[in-house]
Amino acid sequence: MFETLKYLIGAAGASGYGSKSTGEQVTENCGGLHSVTAIITGATSGIGAETARVLAKRGARLVLPARSLKAAEDAKARIISENPDAEIIVMGLDLSSLNSVRNFVSEFESFNLPLHLLINNAGKFAHEHAISEDGIEMTFATNYLGHFLLTKLLLKKMIETAKTTGIQGRIVNVSSSIYNWFSGDTIRYLGQISRNKSREFDPTRAYALSKLANVLHTKELAQRLKQMETNVTVNCVHPGVVRTRLTREREGMVTDMAFFLTSKLLKTVPQAAATTCYVATHPGLVNVSGKYFSDCNEASTSKLGSNSTEAARLWTASEIMVSRGSKAVFDPLTSTFDYDISMK
Repeated sequence: MFETLKYLIGAAGASGYGSKSTGEQVTENCGGLHSVTAIITGATSGIGAETARVLAKRGARLVLPARSLKAAEDAKARIISENPDAEIIVMGLDLSSLNSVRNFVSEFESFNLPLHLLINNAGKFAHEHAISEDGIEMTFATNYLGHFLLTKLLLKKMIETAKTTGIQGRIVNVSSSIYNWFSGDTIRYLGQISRNKSREFDPTRAYALSKLANVLHTKELAQRLKQMETNVTVNCVHPGVVRTRLTREREGMVTDMAFFLTSKLLKTVPQAAATTCYVATHPGLVNVSGKYFSDCNEASTSKLGSNSTEAARLWTASEIMVSRGSKAVFDPLTSTFDYDISMK
């Protein structure tokens, strides 16, 4: 009850910010981002678009990858109209396609730009069961696996940038508290829903699984970055509940009534972007890694979300799924993988 009251009134936490803080407010003391290059996925609308707007206002050079180049160009135009001096690069990227991720990274590297910030923000809620071209359930492929490969391929650039510029690199994974809704065996369930005509597919559970994967990815990657002694951190955020494209796709009487009844709990888009902006830029978070943030303050994760064994297990599975020249084939009965190395 106390935590709910704090949320409703926007009471500030230890960071000095709370649920009512906005992206602009939490970046006021970031010292300017004129020497920073940031890649932000899912920046054509909603939280991602607001994050991009705020970072551009603070001076960051932005790379906006998107499946729709027109949508990305429109987002760029909106930012430029407010900040004429903003430097923004639009690129094509379909996160559900591992080949598209590889092509994007190859093209980005050809620009010889530094990379200080990677904000893995893009999200999809697939209402109908679908399988990606790589044989993975579509929600998981877009929300997690594409970002896993994107991060993996960009990590060398981020480490090099941090070393040469002295500016600590930051990776921000945008998750959701809905990850708490998932229970059970992560790999087994993914195997079940990554089959055609899956009877086990439930849109909400699949979405929760993908968001749990974001949390576990953060935990395992932080540990690996520490072992490598890099000057790069990774953290995970819950932006809060806000009405964006994810929910507008389900508009109707029931959805509208639900949002009316819970309207006091909803954040505005500027408020929802605050935690991402805070974790990406605040000077007080230097060397903070492997943490989960909500309302611009560090928060605890669930037992499953903090399970190191589960995080390492998901990492191993992910490495197999993104391997070149192989296509992961799940056995949901044994929670193991076979993979056909003959598939190109």
